[in-house]
Amino acid sequence: METPISERPYFPAASGICWASVIAGAVVSLAITIVLLWFGAALGLTLTSPWNDSGVSATTFKIGTGLFLVVVAMISSALGGHIAGRLRNGWDSSVHANEIYFRDTAHGFVTWATATFVGAVLLASAAAGIARTTSGGLAAGAASATASRASSGPMDIYVDQLLRPGPGAAASNTTSPNDSRAELSRLLTASFRSGKDMSLDDKTYVAQVVAKNTGMSQDEAQKRVDQTIVTAKSNLDAARKAAMQLAYWIVASLLIGAFSASLAATEAGAFLDRNWSTV
Repeated sequence: METPISERPYFPAASGICWASVIAGAVVSLAITIVLLWFGAALGLTLTSPWNDSGVSATTFKIGTGLFLVVVAMISSALGGHIAGRLRNGWDSSVHANEIYFRDTAHGFVTWATATFVGAVLLASAAAGIARTTSGGLAAGAASATASRASSGPMDIYVDQLLRPGPGAAASNTTSPNDSRAELSRLLTASFRSGKDMSLDDKTYVAQVVAKNTGMSQDEAQKRVDQTIVTAKSNLDAARKAAMQLAYWIVASLLIGAFSASLAATEAGAFLDRNWSTV
């Protein structure tokens, strides 16, 4: 005859929280998150393509990424909370049912908080390591580079657009000195950083530099400057909106993860008490 599962040994907890079950749940939650994120990365690479009319659109990709983050948070947090609820010890018979409900919920919430904190620390450490490696590589490259070689920056693509030779420009006019490139980059960066339009004097000066280095007329150079500024602002605004949407998705996934972990731990604790409690 099989032994009923209700006769399984059940040891009352000595404190209000079982850290062993919390840590176990947090570790499981982190592990599941890593697995699902790598799966999501593979899926994202499968759905995207550099060719036209191939793969999903940028809007679909952003929405899909946000929904995937929410699903990952739900699954990993729920599993972590369930582990925490099932592995915790039993409560003393004198503990009120409402208190048991709160403690089980707290186990899930603390499990989620622990996993989130550890994940954030690991992510920050990885980002810091990448930054140190990158800065070290850039420093070594700068030390070995020639004096005429300019470093790459976020404004370089727009400086390239400004200094692109005009139609029929003379060869002597198409050379763009590094000091001119650096100056244009600084002017663009300062304008975008302040959030204000570039002053008329700066625009006129930039147009003069463009005209000198491209062989264009002053009016043509002025139009190119205006067009480049509009393009740069549009791209920066698109990047800002994408970052904002990602931040909202992350917040939503974290909140849903907290709820999922708490609910899963509560249900797991109730299942444990209902089936295996002998207190």
